[in-house]
Amino acid sequence: MNLLIVEDDQTLAKSIASLFLEEGFEVDMAFDGGQGLKRALENSYDVAIVDIMIPEINGFELIQQLRERKNRLPVLILSALDQVESRVKGLHTGADDYLVKPFSIAELKARISALIRRANDPENKREVIVEDLRLNYATRVVDRQDELIELQNREFELLAYLMENQGQIVTKKMIIENVWHFNFDPQTNIVEARMSKLRDKVDRPFEFPLIQTIRGAGYTLGKR
Repeated sequence: MNLLIVEDDQTLAKSIASLFLEEGFEVDMAFDGGQGLKRALENSYDVAIVDIMIPEINGFELIQQLRERKNRLPVLILSALDQVESRVKGLHTGADDYLVKPFSIAELKARISALIRRANDPENKREVIVEDLRLNYATRVVDRQDELIELQNREFELLAYLMENQGQIVTKKMIIENVWHFNFDPQTNIVEARMSKLRDKVDRPFEFPLIQTIRGAGYTLGKR
């Protein structure tokens, strides 16, 4: 397994590298965002650990640029910023997970293992089809009426969750816990915001909508 660490605290970066070298990983390090982005685009990694407050370009910008280039590298943000707003922004930007410093070594290893397992899950070889909408887990390609739909990582996961539960009502709580892996916060509007963006791509260009809002209950996917 190949790991990229983007962290300006060189002592911490080397400490994390040592942990994963002992686990049999090949590890590269970058100490600023520009170098980290260059390495991520030029090499093949199974997972990356990225700090937010790094020189040149910050972690948010690094991840955003990766996603804009359709780079699907699984990314764990490792940051001292523990505000909910920072975690939400990181996940909106395209990160796959977020761990706050100081952290448990065991938890870091577990989260990295989970990201790799998710990326290599045999279930990801499947394809899901609802009406004229098709999602392929292996290629992460989504199309409707043979038109490609470009989705960010979180949008892909949200759509996949809706498609896996087609015809069933899924609540906001279920979505946050299964797509964002957060404890439910009834005050957050993260679901509504991302659902609106997903509708712009999946529904509005086509003749009939698939994503339905069930007032007071949640969402469902399927032709009304």
